[in-house]
Amino acid sequence: MWQAYIKGFKSWLQLEKSLSNHTIEAYLRDIQKLTSYLQIHEKTLTPADITLNDLQQFIQWIGQLEIAATSQTRIISGIRSFFKYCLIEEIINADPSILLDTPKTKRALPDVLSFAEIENIIAQIDVSKPEGTRNKAILETMYSCGLRVSEVINLKISCLYLDVGFIRVIGKGDKERLVPIGTDAIKYINIYKNNIRVHTQPQKNFEDILFLNRFGKSLSRIMIFYIIKDLAIAAGVKKNISPHTFRHSFATHLIEGGADLRAVQEMLGHESITTTEIYTHLDRDFLRSTLHQFHPAFKK
Repeated sequence: MWQAYIKGFKSWLQLEKSLSNHTIEAYLRDIQKLTSYLQIHEKTLTPADITLNDLQQFIQWIGQLEIAATSQTRIISGIRSFFKYCLIEEIINADPSILLDTPKTKRALPDVLSFAEIENIIAQIDVSKPEGTRNKAILETMYSCGLRVSEVINLKISCLYLDVGFIRVIGKGDKERLVPIGTDAIKYINIYKNNIRVHTQPQKNFEDILFLNRFGKSLSRIMIFYIIKDLAIAAGVKKNISPHTFRHSFATHLIEGGADLRAVQEMLGHESITTTEIYTHLDRDFLRSTLHQFHPAFKK
């Protein structure tokens, strides 16, 4: 009975949604899980017969199978797509999946570096080499401004306002923001730009890119990753380090220093304040001291 619906759903995903074969197969597996549930529980229901309560019981069932919350969320996404298709094709009159809740998932926090660890990592850079001066300017800028790796490798000379202590960053969705930049980052950007970069001939379309590789093009994300990994090993830092660690540490140090969460959100270029909260990896001692300092019940 359901095979005709599933076949139509597959065609809709291919023709109307233009999804990849991998994504389509994942969606079809999600619907097959639902049909398996109906068969096991001897529920002879068509898509038009299924209610929100049926779908909630199905989600409860897959939870009992110890399917991870992230996988449950993906399954629900597939179910919603199927019922959207059924509604468009007038197989059903109302979508039972609209009010279907997704399970709450914990987002793992990346490691955070202390200020001393960041200084130690940066201190491993050999500034006697041209690429060393460049790398120092990159890391100082990443930590000073909390930039994404994509933002630092695409940073443009025309977006530097170093005389007034700001840079213009082009973030996700081509959204621009002005971010303050620290004196150390300004110092090393100027050293690199005036003494090192001038000896590299930029390739066409890379004339305005600040940080160049030896071929005159922008650095790759993976190159920044390897630079930071090698420096962390040299510094004896055992934590799981990536370019994002510098951004996370930037936000954490600001919050622990008492910065307003909205200001940090603005500097990081986050759409939602809840995204910024994920970066505020505050330890228990800091939280306790904050309560003692500011909450009236703890001041007694």
